[in-house]
Amino acid sequence: MPPAFKRVPAVDKCFAILELLARTSEPMGISDISGKLDLNKSTVFNIMHTLQNLNVLEHHPGGKFAFGTRLYILGNIAGNRSELIQTAHPYLEMINAKTKLSAFLGIRADRRSILIDKVDSAYGIKVSSEIGLRMPVLAGPGIKAMLTQLTDEEIDEILARTDLKPYTRHTTTDKATFKMEVQEARQQGIVIDRQEYIEGMVSFAIPIKVRGGGLQAAIWAVGLTQQVPESSFPEISSYLKNIAAEINSGPGGF
Repeated sequence: MPPAFKRVPAVDKCFAILELLARTSEPMGISDISGKLDLNKSTVFNIMHTLQNLNVLEHHPGGKFAFGTRLYILGNIAGNRSELIQTAHPYLEMINAKTKLSAFLGIRADRRSILIDKVDSAYGIKVSSEIGLRMPVLAGPGIKAMLTQLTDEEIDEILARTDLKPYTRHTTTDKATFKMEVQEARQQGIVIDRQEYIEGMVSFAIPIKVRGGGLQAAIWAVGLTQQVPESSFPEISSYLKNIAAEINSGPGGF
């Protein structure tokens, strides 16, 4: 028989909330959750904000909440069953082998990109990051590639609550210019980062469609400037855009 234990009511309430959110396609507010589960509003408030602090939930406009990236990452770690990772990983290996650049897969969490898979086999010089890494706000090419999948109005909303930080002397800090760069990347199908996030580093990012909507993903390849001469940019860009077209050719992407 299992050992005796004292059930923790807060855990029961937490999972009741998570199960309710899983059954609901739209973000929910504290009053909605309190009413549907017959829980005290202050209890729901404390649980929701604790889960948000843990990145299990994300806070949306209007005081509503939806699943955050930590659950997505944990789900991927538990058996690596994610269709997104399973589909994209062979392409990361191809990119790494073809270009000798480190290849990463990430998803959008509001204004950040979250690294969920990588292939960074060393080819002389290795650029690496840890899975689960949360990139700084609107930093790197991955988040720009993901923003290309949003409407201009959604991009405006994000920029309205963001101060663009100069990560290097090449970083775009003007909001109108940043939006124009996202729009151009939407038309071209690729983002090229020329030392905008880290000095001495260049990277290329392609947007990846995720079936069902509500989630944006991207693949990006990263290397040092000494590895990637400007003359190689067209070839690398064409190669990555072909990969994006192949991945996204199915109905709804992944």
